[in-house]
Amino acid sequence: MSVEYHIALHLKSPAGLETYGSFYVGSSPAGAKRFFRSLKGSSDEPGEGLLLMELRAIWRGLPIDIQMKYCTLDELTDNCRAIIKYLFNSFNPEKVLSE
Repeated sequence: MSVEYHIALHLKSPAGLETYGSFYVGSSPAGAKRFFRSLKGSSDEPGEGLLLMELRAIWRGLPIDIQMKYCTLDELTDNCRAIIKYLFNSFNPEKVLSE
């Protein structure tokens, strides 16, 4: 059974973490980790850190947390743009998106 890598988007609420999105980023552990490291954010939890991105492996249907980043709204905006470009280029290699 293969492992899939996803980037999950979470929002802190009074009830805890609420997941509001998830992106599949492939089955290569090195590629997923390298891409996640390129995203903006900090692994240190800021006092007001409400936005969280998480790299996770999905193995046998179970999520395994690998790395997390807290983001500002501006960083999250840039990261979502980078994720969409990464996914588009992964599925359409002949049509490379540029900035």
